[in-house]
Amino acid sequence: MQTRPAHALPSDHGSRFVSRRALAARSRTSRLLRTTALSCALLMPGMAEAKVSPEEARRLGTDLTPLGGEKKGNADGSIPAWDGGYSMPQPAAGKERDPASYKLLSDDKPLYTISSANLAQYKGKLTAGAQALFARFPSSYKMNVYPTRRTARTPNFINAATAKNAVDAELGNQGESLVGAVTGIPFPIPKSGIEVIWNHKLRYRGTSLQRWNAQLAVQANGAFQPYVLREDVLFQYNKPGITPESLNNVALYFLQFTTAPERQVGNVVLVHETLDQVKEPRRAWLYNPGQRRIRRAPNVAYDNPGTGSDGLRTNDQLDAFNGATDRYTWKLLGKREMIVPYNSVKLLDNKLKYAQIAKAGHMNVELPRYELHRVWVVEAELKPGTSHVYKRRSFYVDEDTWTILAVDNYDQRGTLWRVQETHQVQLAWLDRVGPVCGSVYDLQSNRYLLQEMSNEAPLFKDVEFNIDHFSTGSVQRMAER
Repeated sequence: MQTRPAHALPSDHGSRFVSRRALAARSRTSRLLRTTALSCALLMPGMAEAKVSPEEARRLGTDLTPLGGEKKGNADGSIPAWDGGYSMPQPAAGKERDPASYKLLSDDKPLYTISSANLAQYKGKLTAGAQALFARFPSSYKMNVYPTRRTARTPNFINAATAKNAVDAELGNQGESLVGAVTGIPFPIPKSGIEVIWNHKLRYRGTSLQRWNAQLAVQANGAFQPYVLREDVLFQYNKPGITPESLNNVALYFLQFTTAPERQVGNVVLVHETLDQVKEPRRAWLYNPGQRRIRRAPNVAYDNPGTGSDGLRTNDQLDAFNGATDRYTWKLLGKREMIVPYNSVKLLDNKLKYAQIAKAGHMNVELPRYELHRVWVVEAELKPGTSHVYKRRSFYVDEDTWTILAVDNYDQRGTLWRVQETHQVQLAWLDRVGPVCGSVYDLQSNRYLLQEMSNEAPLFKDVEFNIDHFSTGSVQRMAER
């Protein structure tokens, strides 16, 4: 029996074998057809992401936490097993922001401190952004690394909804449409990068609250002027008992009043954050007290400059990332053990003045707390034919809370441009996480932004807002009072 050469195929024209050139051409054609078919499938509006099987979903609460993190610790014990998270009675009035109230954390001492002198020892567990800050500030920048405390904990209704979402949730419209999920984490056992980002956007932060958000655009010499915002938020998606149908395609309602500086007082931003932003883009309005009218604001999205940021962040960088995902492709690179900001109770302290936090070059390095945690790593690449100031973004997402803890943002040349971190604390009497400070370091301008701070402002409070509070008519009336 004659053996056919590995490169030979029957010819369409009667000859027994085809040439290598013909084979290559046919292979290219075959690949093109497969690629075209795949592209068409991905572009189909009704195309949905695969669901998790009931068998796999049963891992939640067994070897996985209720939200999908690994319960077990790591091999050397430096990351402990999750034991249910951190819970405690509400501190006495006025003590909610006293670090001493958080007994699990307040007595901890750093295990070690990373500086430029020993950086090489820890590089493998640091983001590119963290390494860039050591390079920029070799004599003053450092990271105090504390024992890892897996404090994450959520209410039972969030855990139950997450288990249901695991087998019901789907994505359509190229990832911009969430189907069959409500209240809990939509994809606790993620199979793609975009699912991880959806988990961050819809993680539990309460259901209805009022908070203060001070932003400090810190100049190279350390000077800043606080830009203070009062923000009313209704996290409609997270309300217990709500159904996907009753959301009316809105995940959250957001109302932002500027309270300082004086020249900006009275400016208002209103946002209805839609779930499917292909079907209906984010609804946004601006109220200007000089014009005394509210108007639509389609530019409150994507890479337009964020309110009060002095051009140091884009709109979609508030809360590390928010809004539509359609300008990027999202690749899930897997999970890594990394040193990230976590449990930063010192930054929560309302005895601190902003001048004690913001320093020339970078924030006061004695205040942030870093720990070793497992994070999901997601790489976002700008799609051809779309625009954004960031060509590439690397996201590092906590496995226990689904909070984006760090972001590396790259410019159009592929050069690291802005380094972002989220410092958070488990509000242990409320079973939820809250931000205490976000930072965005601009490596090109030698300036940085601190945001989502409230040390010199009132404590957040849970307020039962209804949807009418977030209507344009209501905003106009409130602004004119």
